[in-house]
Amino acid sequence: MSPTVVVLGVGPGLGMSVAHRFGREGYEVVLISRRGDRHEGYLAELAGKGVKARAFAVDVRDREHLLSTLDSIGAVDVVYYGPGATDLNDMPGEITSTTSDEVREAMGWLYPAVDVVGHVLPGVIERGGGLLFAGGLSAVMPMPVLGALALSSAALRNYALTLNAALADKGVYAGTLTIGGVVERGDIHRAVASRPERFGNLVEHTLDQDEVAETAWQMFVKRDRAEEVFSVL
Repeated sequence: MSPTVVVLGVGPGLGMSVAHRFGREGYEVVLISRRGDRHEGYLAELAGKGVKARAFAVDVRDREHLLSTLDSIGAVDVVYYGPGATDLNDMPGEITSTTSDEVREAMGWLYPAVDVVGHVLPGVIERGGGLLFAGGLSAVMPMPVLGALALSSAALRNYALTLNAALADKGVYAGTLTIGGVVERGDIHRAVASRPERFGNLVEHTLDQDEVAETAWQMFVKRDRAEEVFSVL
């Protein structure tokens, strides 16, 4: 049987690049995202490269639906966790005005990661697999304008690094991709490009999603570092 990678929060940018990179190595790909209307195109794109793939429409914050979907997938070797808010019109207030309600809402993107890991970890340990997470640069660099999102980014990063320390002697890798820039072809890239009056030249600070995905693969294979920071800001 082929190993399986689950790509959570897949979009047209980094998520799909991760799917392609693991697919090239013979992994069966399982795509999970809220936007089920885009899955047909994703699956066709992967099939065109000879990658076997399935897709499920799930909001990762719906715990019951998420865990039942994972059960239906079967054995999982690798999880890539990269969902997040993409509505730039609904950003939290900057850090000096951040409320506890905003923090709780932002942390809503962390809790599913914990649920997923707890659910798949026994099998991942059995197969010597891995866990990859994608988060924002505000996890390591003060970015007051991001408010509560900076707190959730830092929490996700710490979770990944601590998992790696805890699982190293069990043959399981955990790592985090810390993203500082706009990922090409992604949803945020499109949103930023469409609003130059608000975001200025931010759209020029782009990261090549295929290069980031290649680094993610190398991190998983070599297991020589738990974090890679990508910053063009």
